[in-house]
Amino acid sequence: MLTYSFENLGGESLYIHLYKCIRADILSGEIAPGTRLPSKRSFAENLGVSVITVENAYAQLISEGYLYAVPKKGFFAAALERRVPPEKPATVKAAVPDTPRYFADFSSNRTDPDNFPFATWAKLMRGTISAQNAELMTNAPCGGVPALREAIAAHLYAFRGIQADPDRIIVGAGTEYLYGLIIQLLGFDKIYALEDPGYRKIAKIYESHGVGYRLIPMDHDGVRLDALRGSGADILHISPSHHFPTGIVTPVARRYALLRWAEEAPARYILEDDYDSEFRLTGRPIPALQSVDAAERVLYMNTFTKTLASTIRISYMVLPPHLAERFYTQLGFYACTVSNLEQYTLAKFIAQGYLEKHINRMRNRYKLKKNRILEEMERCGLFCVAEAEGAESGLHFLLRVHTAESPRAIERRALENGVRITCLADYYQETPQHPEPTFVISYSAIPDARIPEAVRRLAQAVGVAGSA
Repeated sequence: MLTYSFENLGGESLYIHLYKCIRADILSGEIAPGTRLPSKRSFAENLGVSVITVENAYAQLISEGYLYAVPKKGFFAAALERRVPPEKPATVKAAVPDTPRYFADFSSNRTDPDNFPFATWAKLMRGTISAQNAELMTNAPCGGVPALREAIAAHLYAFRGIQADPDRIIVGAGTEYLYGLIIQLLGFDKIYALEDPGYRKIAKIYESHGVGYRLIPMDHDGVRLDALRGSGADILHISPSHHFPTGIVTPVARRYALLRWAEEAPARYILEDDYDSEFRLTGRPIPALQSVDAAERVLYMNTFTKTLASTIRISYMVLPPHLAERFYTQLGFYACTVSNLEQYTLAKFIAQGYLEKHINRMRNRYKLKKNRILEEMERCGLFCVAEAEGAESGLHFLLRVHTAESPRAIERRALENGVRITCLADYYQETPQHPEPTFVISYSAIPDARIPEAVRRLAQAVGVAGSA
């Protein structure tokens, strides 16, 4: 009769252990197909376990097809079609490159984790869990919970001059997800116009959805209108309040010209990406393009990844009234991709004034950080051979170096010094043949204590005398 040991089971139940033992013997051929297994009672007595243990193990084996029962005859091992698995080749572990560590990374636009209001966020989250457990377990509307959309609407009116009905606001987990919804809403047959240079991931998103796009060159006022008209595009994707990476702010005359372009054809729209408008560090914030759109041609998008943290994957878009109606008719079957807990917590964070306080605090903090970097660049003599552009707003600026040297050589020396910088040429879809040495300096992730040494190393890479 079959005999198995029941010692050292850990937390495993008796019947599961017995089931695994019998299954292993059937798979290995130790119990041949058609072999009659002991009756439940005799097997239990032999093993020193209860009949229920054997009965449960047999039941599991029968349900999975390892045994079959014949009335009044007993239990038998099933015939399994087994094949000998091929011999596995020696496994060669792929070399996973370590994440590079830099003394200072001027290419990163991450936020400093020390700046996140953890205590306030945790307090609001606990309050949400204790007071709104019913709402947390109720499926949110496809556009997001009403409390969050109402809070966003009030915030937009106060900070951006946008009058948006909460029903026109659609909340989603990141702008990349919302881009996909917009493509479905406007149609896969549309041609999108993208700023060049620009944020390269946007082009990859459109490529992944199989839609066409055109690259529109820029001048000092933003996308060139003549190039836009000649592109045959239907949708213009821009960041007029602070272009990435050049920092260009599109003036009002160009904005109205772009609105007129959109009004010239019924299927034309402008997708306004307002990704870091809260961080204009001098003067008043630039009014959003949608706030002056009388023809309902602007779709407004923003995110909380800049104001709070890059891991807070909550973004939103504000649709014109007729597109909002179309969205709920055609795409209302989508579920909101942000958890209710995060939505209600963020709604309280905005409505109770914490977001405004946090933005003001971070604006002051980033202004001091930026000024200190500029002061260190001046002190070490970097501005004798370079100049900063677009430092008035946002969390990055351009450093244009006056030299005939290749920007790649400067970039390489900076890396050797432990400092990472990114060439402006990298943000063009087609790298210019002879790019000038201009670098995108993002500073939000640079620790304050490292600023002097980071700038000194950068100046040394540029070749400033006396910075060594």
